[in-house]
Amino acid sequence: MNTFLLYGSYGYTGRLILDLAVQNGLKPLLAGRDETRLKAQAEQYGLDYRAFSLDNSSALDSALCEVDAVLHCAGPFVLTFRQMAEACLRTRRHYVDISGEIEGFEALAALDGEARAAGIMMLPGAGFDVVPTDCLAAHLKRRLPSATHLRLFIRSVGAGVSRGTAKSGIENMHRGGRIRRDGKIVSVPPVWRILPADFGRGPVQTVSIGWGDVSTAYHSTGIPNVETYMAFPRAMVDALYLTRWFGPLMYSRPMKSLLQSLLNLTPLGPDGQARQRGRALIVGEVSDATGKVVRGRLQTSEGYSFTAQATVEVMKRILGLDLRTGFQTPSQVYGADFVLQFPNVKREDL
Repeated sequence: MNTFLLYGSYGYTGRLILDLAVQNGLKPLLAGRDETRLKAQAEQYGLDYRAFSLDNSSALDSALCEVDAVLHCAGPFVLTFRQMAEACLRTRRHYVDISGEIEGFEALAALDGEARAAGIMMLPGAGFDVVPTDCLAAHLKRRLPSATHLRLFIRSVGAGVSRGTAKSGIENMHRGGRIRRDGKIVSVPPVWRILPADFGRGPVQTVSIGWGDVSTAYHSTGIPNVETYMAFPRAMVDALYLTRWFGPLMYSRPMKSLLQSLLNLTPLGPDGQARQRGRALIVGEVSDATGKVVRGRLQTSEGYSFTAQATVEVMKRILGLDLRTGFQTPSQVYGADFVLQFPNVKREDL
């Protein structure tokens, strides 16, 4: 077969991935719920497609039996990952997604034994969430093997977020912030902590968030204490503060549905020029019980462009049988230096 199922191929990120995959000589089987959009895509690229809902397990299993692996791009992943992962276990097909959602990572990690028994790899977070941060965390752990604490700071420059990313954020907003403390994931209030980070031009204020590495960095490095931060405009920080008091009013299903429907009036995501000029900056810091601190900085291309690059590379490797069975993080299976092969990536030790 030597091909993969691209589920959610007509979404904003799915389109970027498809375009780059075809440029690299891959011919994915396109899939999703909307047959009209799938048919148009399939005709444009000369590919086959299958239209079905993830709740249709027989159609899902049938499509997976035509391929070697799946690249799952249909979020919010908290609502979709389980159906796809369970189908991969049933059909013994490798599972990859572009999620950044902690709940999905932890649930898939719990399926490690079943995945090994089925002889498949489960690799969530194969895009910007969490390849760069995961690789940086693994690199810092390599430099300080005694590390007990990890902090990651993220800043996006020159681009925005896609409609799908925003909808996933709304779906998960009731979960608040999360950190890992003594090996366990715990909830913290919105804007739990504000810390400065130097991304290369002096200190910038960053806010604690529940980024995917709160889950994955622990599996990659064994570091039991993990915090993740992101640089936001001041107005967004103020809005996050307000959710401490008004958040519960926004967490109901009707309110979430309303907010997500309003997003349909917004652009699908950053345009080509924004992606080309945008970039992402990441600072990592580990420390150990003696107080020793090691820091590093990583620059990548804009997040959605990077996601396309990383996932296409992952699928090429899986189809070439470069993989490891069971639940994996990007750095576990491909190493801390995996991120360095992509355009515009620079890493420096501080």
